[in-house]
Amino acid sequence: MARAGLTTERLIRAGAELADEVGFDQVTVSALARRFDVKVASLYSHVKSSQDVKTRIALLALDELADRASDALAGRAGKDALAAFADVYRDYAREHPGRYAASRTRLDPETAAASAGVRHAQMARAVLRGYDLAEPDQTHAVRLLGSVFHGYVDLELGGGFSHSAPDTQETWERIIDALDALLRNWPAR
Repeated sequence: MARAGLTTERLIRAGAELADEVGFDQVTVSALARRFDVKVASLYSHVKSSQDVKTRIALLALDELADRASDALAGRAGKDALAAFADVYRDYAREHPGRYAASRTRLDPETAAASAGVRHAQMARAVLRGYDLAEPDQTHAVRLLGSVFHGYVDLELGGGFSHSAPDTQETWERIIDALDALLRNWPAR
C-alpha cells in the first residue's frame, strides 16, 4: 500500500528539488525513496522507472520555464522582448540548475510534441516577429538564440567565466546588444 500523501505530483516535485540540490543525473527512484523514507517498490505505483521520473521532471521544468517566459514577454517587443526572454532562461538556470538541465533532456517525439517545448518555440518566434524575419531565416534565428542562451548559461554555471573580468552580467548585456543588432541587420542570402 502506498504511504498516505505520496502522489506522483509530490514525487516529481521532490525529484525536481533533488535535481537542483545534487544534479539531474543523480535523480533516481532509489534516491526519491530515501528522501521519503519508503521502500523503492512503494514508488512504482506512482512512476515506472528512473527514466520516467526524469522525463516528468523535464516536463515540469519546461512548463515552469514557459510560464515564466510568457509572463516576461507580455507587452514587450524588439530588444526588450529579446532581453526578457533571454533573462528567463539565465535566471531559471541559476535558481534551478537541476531543473534547467532537465529541461534540455531529449524527449521522444510524441512526448516532445505534447510538451511545453512547443510553447518555447512559439515564444521565440514571437520575439523574432519584432525583427521581421521570414522563413527559413526565422528558423535559423531561433536556433541561434537557443545556442547562445544555452551555451552561455552552461559555461557560466560551469564556472567558465568566473576567473576573469569583466563581470558576467556585463557580458550578458553585451551579448543581448549584439544579438539585437544582428537580428535587426540579418544578412541577406
